[in-house]
Amino acid sequence: MVKNQHAARVSLALIAPDIAPNVGAIIRLAACLDVNVAVVEPCGFPFSPHAWRRQAMDYARLARVEHLPGLGAFAAGLEGRRAVALTARGDLALQNFAFAPGDVLMLGAETAGLPAPAYDLAAAAVRIPLRAEARSLNVAQAAAVALFEALRQTDGLPGEAPT
Repeated sequence: MVKNQHAARVSLALIAPDIAPNVGAIIRLAACLDVNVAVVEPCGFPFSPHAWRRQAMDYARLARVEHLPGLGAFAAGLEGRRAVALTARGDLALQNFAFAPGDVLMLGAETAGLPAPAYDLAAAAVRIPLRAEARSLNVAQAAAVALFEALRQTDGLPGEAPT
């Protein structure tokens, strides 16, 4: 995981992402909200700035992105931080989960969700409440909703002083 002065902040991990434009949108989100993002292989596309540049735009230069070879490397980098699975099948509703500084929000592939071994790393499985007829949000939209709530709870929103 990215190690720097932001290590105690909430961060994102994209586990086996399969759609490059969604990765670009999440990199832009992470840059704007000043959080780290880990991209964990295997990816469903050759991972490179070329693949996601259009969505990340010039925000990519502000982002702290780590590209990891697999789930084992991701797990080793947690170093005591809590992994939280964001999934449509989560037991806990997002607004009822108590986030903590340092939590890592894990998001899976758009088409398949999180792989089974990622759930073994998770301290909790959290879902965004949706109307019954809806299956799920786009992964970048889900990242934005969950990340905002986690940063709000931990006084981590950019420009906000702790209360």
